[in-house]
Amino acid sequence: MAVSVENLLKERKYPFIFSLFILPLLIFLTLLLLNNSQSFSYFTIDITQLQPKPLSSSPPPNPNLPISNPSSFTQPPQHHDVASNLTAIESSDANLFDWKVCEGYVAVDYIPCLDNFKAIKELKARKHMEHRERHCPKPSLRCLVPLPTGYRIPVLWPKSRDMIWYDNVPHPKLVEYKKAQNWVRKSGNYLIFPGGGTQFKHGVTHYIEFIEKNLPAIEWGKRTRVILDVGCGVASFGGYLLDKNVITMSFAPMDEHEAQIQFALERGIPATLSVIGTQRLTIPDNAYDLIHCSRCRVHWDADGGKPLMELNRVLRPGGFFVWSATPVYRHDARHQNVWKAMVALTEAMCWKVVARAIDSYGIGLVIYQKPVSSSCYEKRNENNPPLCDLNNRPNISWYVPLDSCLPQIPKASMGNSYDWPSPWPERLTSKPVSLSTEPDAEESFYGDTKNWHALVSDFYLGGLGIKWSSVRNVIDMNASYGGFAAALIDKPLWVMNVIPIDGPDTLPLIFDRGLIGIYHDWCEPFNTYPRTYDLLHSSFLIGNLIQRCDLIDVAVEMDRILRPGGILLVQDTMEMINKLRPILHSLHWWITLHRDRFLVGKKSSWRPDGKLN
Repeated sequence: MAVSVENLLKERKYPFIFSLFILPLLIFLTLLLLNNSQSFSYFTIDITQLQPKPLSSSPPPNPNLPISNPSSFTQPPQHHDVASNLTAIESSDANLFDWKVCEGYVAVDYIPCLDNFKAIKELKARKHMEHRERHCPKPSLRCLVPLPTGYRIPVLWPKSRDMIWYDNVPHPKLVEYKKAQNWVRKSGNYLIFPGGGTQFKHGVTHYIEFIEKNLPAIEWGKRTRVILDVGCGVASFGGYLLDKNVITMSFAPMDEHEAQIQFALERGIPATLSVIGTQRLTIPDNAYDLIHCSRCRVHWDADGGKPLMELNRVLRPGGFFVWSATPVYRHDARHQNVWKAMVALTEAMCWKVVARAIDSYGIGLVIYQKPVSSSCYEKRNENNPPLCDLNNRPNISWYVPLDSCLPQIPKASMGNSYDWPSPWPERLTSKPVSLSTEPDAEESFYGDTKNWHALVSDFYLGGLGIKWSSVRNVIDMNASYGGFAAALIDKPLWVMNVIPIDGPDTLPLIFDRGLIGIYHDWCEPFNTYPRTYDLLHSSFLIGNLIQRCDLIDVAVEMDRILRPGGILLVQDTMEMINKLRPILHSLHWWITLHRDRFLVGKKSSWRPDGKLN
């Protein structure tokens, strides 16, 4: 008599059923994983856009991560008190798109808006670092970045500050290039970061203490909370300042100092790819308490002083600029010419020198302070640089040319001098200096803070099955007042608060609170390397995006910047979640739904076979 599944079920011969169906599936998955370990050697910048293909009845992939230590991320559990619905990867969704792998020598580290070689080749000039600025491909590419050979789950914070897996960022150039300055060295399977730098090769701790010794008013972690580190190297300066309750946005261009920002993010240190070229930094006016440059290779007086005027724009009134560079302490003609140009420019901008010193190793620095009112500008003999015309000046810095003028310094609510935020940590919950004077603004701010604190503590931290101890680098894609980041302040993680360019400009308030952030348009790729974030948070963002761009492109970008095992946490309407869910299924993500308003997606390490059809 023929053997049928129905008869087997009636006779309860489950072991035989397991052999008949499950074992072939396991063999299929094993072959798939072996296939995914290939590396690819050619990159096609104008890859054909993907088209949907007929639905297939192939079995769903295993959601477990085929990388080292998959247990470091947990499968979201069911909760009796939460309307939670675990959704396996559906066959139809998993085969909805014919995904392809990005190919070529840059594929593993592909950054769409910075690796657009066709656009860069067509540039008419590079004198002002135009080739390091954003040039996004149109239309967006829909290939998926492959994993580096030997990739494994990153070393967890705080150990990652000092050591990372070499195979995750296998770039040895800086090891050799900067070996005398103690930036980074290779040790077995690890890259080790001893805490050195160009101007502090004897140790960043000594350097940080040297700065505060020469200007105690800096008060690390109290008055000075939010810092910008220009040309940051591997971000050891910002990494060690975290011990003093200081959060530093480290930035540098993608240049010959190979993978410096990638190193920083793999270490778990806040960092972004950017350059002071022809356009403003995507940061609001009067944001940072202190700006630091240690031999950052920026010619501050170039182009009429525009680079230094850009620092003036983003530096908080009364804030400090720490410049540690050879013109400060070397006396040959070349260095002294640079110093004289810097003196003339800073005096014209009403910056004053508040400290200048040389340490026991012969390294020197100068500390400038920005004025707290515009009165000095009015007393200058020449109106040069001129004051900006506020009527013709964009507020949000997104593809905006550098200023050649000085913005007026905002006045305090009472008096002429600018109000400095409350000392940290009080400033996190205090009324922000930049808060609107509209009648309901204060109530809205405090209400937002209260609501996010309740949602995070009562639900996000315990009700979604996220292993928060494995989360270090976080993006809030629609940050509003920064309430999500503020509610997580006691967790050992940091949040990049993103303010979409077409929404309310609340980014100044986020900096007032002692948090960091950036402007961005999620219809374009983000300036970061692949696999650099552990968690992406999106709160009611999708409805706005689908009015302007294709949600598939947004999902591809989320897949690019999330690490394998990384989490996407979405709060939105079910209508919007249902638009996103099949795309994530097609990318072989594991998904749970909660309370008909929250989606938790976990990225797997699945990649297509990489063969272009």
